[in-house]
Amino acid sequence: MKNLKIISFAMIIYMFSILSASANTIKVGVLHSLSGTMAISETTLKDTVLMMVEEQNKKGGLLGKKLEAVVVDPASDWPLFAEKTRELIEVHNVDVIFGCWTSVSRKSVLPVIEELNGLLFYPVQYEGEESSKNVFYTGAAPNQQAIPAVNYFMEELGVERWVLAGTDYVYPRTTNKILKEYLISKGVAEEDIMVNYTPFGHSDWQTIVADIKAFGSAGKKTGVISTINGDANVPFYKELGNVGIDATDIPVVAFSVGEEELAGLDTGPLVGHLAAWNYFMSADSEYNESFISAWHEFTGDSKRVTNDPMEATVIGFNMWAKAVEIAGTTVVDEVRPSIYGLTVPNLTGGTAVMNTNHHLTKPVLIGEILDDGQFEIVYETPAGVIGDAWTDFLPESSNLVADWTSPISCGNYNIKTGKCPGQNY
Repeated sequence: MKNLKIISFAMIIYMFSILSASANTIKVGVLHSLSGTMAISETTLKDTVLMMVEEQNKKGGLLGKKLEAVVVDPASDWPLFAEKTRELIEVHNVDVIFGCWTSVSRKSVLPVIEELNGLLFYPVQYEGEESSKNVFYTGAAPNQQAIPAVNYFMEELGVERWVLAGTDYVYPRTTNKILKEYLISKGVAEEDIMVNYTPFGHSDWQTIVADIKAFGSAGKKTGVISTINGDANVPFYKELGNVGIDATDIPVVAFSVGEEELAGLDTGPLVGHLAAWNYFMSADSEYNESFISAWHEFTGDSKRVTNDPMEATVIGFNMWAKAVEIAGTTVVDEVRPSIYGLTVPNLTGGTAVMNTNHHLTKPVLIGEILDDGQFEIVYETPAGVIGDAWTDFLPESSNLVADWTSPISCGNYNIKTGKCPGQNY
């Protein structure tokens, strides 16, 4: 009996020490695929969050507490993203989550993050048509990436025929729906628009690339707007090279190909093709130089590249940390309003601003692929562009605005009806 009392007392002491340690840490959830088709992209973002946590702890943490990263692997399995989100909030009691890459994973997470009143920073370009109270979108909306890329192709390259090629999920289908309407509004005939979708992880690109080549042989300058995502980019670009399609024949602009994806490719045949982002590793700024140096030191690999979603992660993390300091707490309902109007430096040398629609103001960049896998920046907007949650080019959303401050306090307020119908995820 005496031994049992000793064991019980020891257990109490042990549990108390765990609870005490937990109370002295701020937990940061990391929700990125470390396996499956999206691991090539998302593992880097996991490492980025870990680096930011480490750097913040070197500064003394937040509110006198150390940050603790809690990493889970949703394994490129979209329903598992929802399960892992619930686990992070209900089991691990995280104060914030940085995660998701694809829109289908974010859509999976949305009902859970809203039900549990969590806080998610989403760092990748997306299709718009959404503004959740519980999500801050630090990647690009269509008007900060896709539409400027189309304008560049029209105005600078003289493109008249359009291939909208994407992976078969939410982001490409919605983005291409917007782009098709935008092209038509610019006077492009429907017969000059080709749309194609492939499954995640698709590897047989011979037929599709042959179709693109044939579509481009009609005597009009043809360009490809690519919303292909994940590891499918590798065989797609290889096949372009195999059939001899270069940037002078049929230029390709991608929204999901960055330095990391190109690091695993022979980029020789891809020179001159483009990507539209809000950041490139080649951006010339002191902050970017110091960030790259810190990244190489953290990873222990001087060849490890940086990319746009990393910058979006950094911006989101720094805004969250700043808002926590302002609010004096990690409580979501107090941190959220503290983020509105916050400014933090971009890696490109400018300043990012968080708007009340939960989207950033930041510059749009277009870069040409170089033979070393880096990008030469060929275009930059003269000022930051405010991310638009709802496009003007779809009838169902042209009257909608997002503003999470009073008196609207709504993610899809209809300016014609004066009503907030809410969103169904």
